[in-house]
Amino acid sequence: MSEHGKTPVTVLGLGAMGTALVEALLAAGHPVTVWNRTASRAEGVAAKGATVATTVSEALAANEIVIACLLDYDSVHEVLDPVAAGLAGRQLINLTNGTPGQAREMGAWAEESGAEYLDGGIMAVPPMIGTPASFIFYSGSGTVLGRARTALDTFGGVNYLGADPGLAPLHDLALLSGMYGHFIGVIQAYALVGSAGVKAREFAPLLRGWMDAMSGFLERAAEQIDDGDYVTDVVSNIGMQAAGYPNLAKAAAEQGVSAELLAPLQPLMDKRVAAGYGAEDLIGVIELLKK
Repeated sequence: MSEHGKTPVTVLGLGAMGTALVEALLAAGHPVTVWNRTASRAEGVAAKGATVATTVSEALAANEIVIACLLDYDSVHEVLDPVAAGLAGRQLINLTNGTPGQAREMGAWAEESGAEYLDGGIMAVPPMIGTPASFIFYSGSGTVLGRARTALDTFGGVNYLGADPGLAPLHDLALLSGMYGHFIGVIQAYALVGSAGVKAREFAPLLRGWMDAMSGFLERAAEQIDDGDYVTDVVSNIGMQAAGYPNLAKAAAEQGVSAELLAPLQPLMDKRVAAGYGAEDLIGVIELLKK
């Protein structure tokens, strides 16, 4: 702890997200040491009170709690592998986006280097950091979470998922999968009506109303998946939907719009119907995603 009771932190990486993390820490009164490959990127946070390390080794030596927020896991290794000895006795918190497997590998590597490891998945864009809308998944060492908690609280809500380092990126990427699936449909909808000269702004209220009306799908799907029962009393079972789905591609073709974003779902529905599940809910296609 610093003389003011604030946890000193080292942050490696000053991209948009790393800079937002540093600014949140500084605003809360935490002493922060920063390092960035391009030294000029540190000028802004230095003016706000951050100490700038000229080398990674210097940055590691400055504080026990070290946060990495770099481009990818390869970048983390590229930065830390040459100075791995300097991680001994440190708490490494990796807030770099990656996969569950990469997080588990990084956790094992950090442990071999003498560091305790916590992985994180940031569910926010840089301007959201430090606001109530921001939250971060963490998994790995609960000890690290406890020691760094006052610093981590400055970023947003803390959601600890357990000792497996892979759980944070798993939840992160699962939420992003849902987000991108939603975005795909929205983009396709705007492209389709736009082909007829309809302004996106005019169509947006209709799309919003329709999506809000379909909002019950999320909870219904969760119940059916957990119960393993896809029998439905909804009129539009997967058999009916598979028969009507080709019209989305046909309409797009007629309007000179690509249906590439929507194409992957059709074969999955067809397989499910062919296997005898046509009377069940669309949600049953999840069984075809399991290996």
